[in-house]
Amino acid sequence: MIGQHVPVRLGERSYDIVVEPGLSRSLGALLKPLLDTGKVGIVTDRHVARHYLKPTIESLKQAGYEPVTIVLPPGERSKTLTTIARILDVLAKQRFERRSLLLALGGGVIGDLTGFAAAIYQRGIAYVQVPTTLVAQVDSSVGGKTGVDHRLGKNLIGAFHQPRAVFIDPFTLHTLPRREWIAGLAEVIKYGVIADEVFFSRLEASMSDLLKRNAHAVMQAVTRSCQIKAEVVAADERESDRRRILNYGHTIGHALEVLCNYRNLIHGEAVAIGMVAEADLSVHLGLCKQDVSARIRGLVQAAGLPDRMPNTSFAALWRAMQHDKKVVGGKVMGVWPIRLGEVVMRPLEAEACADWHVTLSGSNSARQKRRIRRA
Repeated sequence: MIGQHVPVRLGERSYDIVVEPGLSRSLGALLKPLLDTGKVGIVTDRHVARHYLKPTIESLKQAGYEPVTIVLPPGERSKTLTTIARILDVLAKQRFERRSLLLALGGGVIGDLTGFAAAIYQRGIAYVQVPTTLVAQVDSSVGGKTGVDHRLGKNLIGAFHQPRAVFIDPFTLHTLPRREWIAGLAEVIKYGVIADEVFFSRLEASMSDLLKRNAHAVMQAVTRSCQIKAEVVAADERESDRRRILNYGHTIGHALEVLCNYRNLIHGEAVAIGMVAEADLSVHLGLCKQDVSARIRGLVQAAGLPDRMPNTSFAALWRAMQHDKKVVGGKVMGVWPIRLGEVVMRPLEAEACADWHVTLSGSNSARQKRRIRRA
């Protein structure tokens, strides 16, 4: 299968996303144009290390690099400043220099941690993304957003720091647990909603192949997702305007992750619920028609993703949404579909959200809404 190169055009910070089955076996050679000499720190987690750490070390050694491994516990709960301190301790003890490089081998958590550590070590060193999960391959590895969570909100601490390259090997998705695979499909669906109705329709037609991890369907979905992400990032690197459309599904999704303490829902599942809920909210706000919301819910269901809001009070949901980094001037900014392939960004008022929440959970929300009106 022919590989694909997707450019991320950011002037002097430009780089390529390379999507090619089997490329993870030749990472050392791929790094040669980016790094002539120096240490390479491989940051990964225990799950990924079992499958890919040994061949990665061997590939780097064959290319003349000195690999140093940093193996972390898996999962969102590792995305903390404590973990960043652990990474920085290794870099300092191993005498990493500004010309050294970090390699993020893993999913979105590993990519965010590695990028943030690279951004702040010696005021910034290079790093490369080698994403091994679907969420990371189509979304989090591209665009330079790095960081960690705070107990009050997701990704509240971080920095923009673009990678030198993103190397995507779709073959690594074969070792992904089924739940993680399905969760990643939420981010793929997101791109169809926000930017490409044709892609959305193609996903509706090919979802059964994607669930079977058909190589051709996967290659198409990953490549098109990366193309859309690259176009959006190139237009708005630091999320001052258009890049915010990538937050569709995340306003409510991130709040749900916080409310469950990153335990019951993994990221893609929370985003799936968020996409359906925010499409329903868009209908409630009069921004789109019911058939748009219905198609989004239908595709989320076809992917095997959750689509129903958990039983949580409006007060708790709204409080969690207000701690999100997407809050601007004290207002919760939402991304609302108006038709498939097009969204708008508008603030969400508490009363309008409470009105919508009443339709989900009945009298308890009605009492909370009355309290909001009296406040």
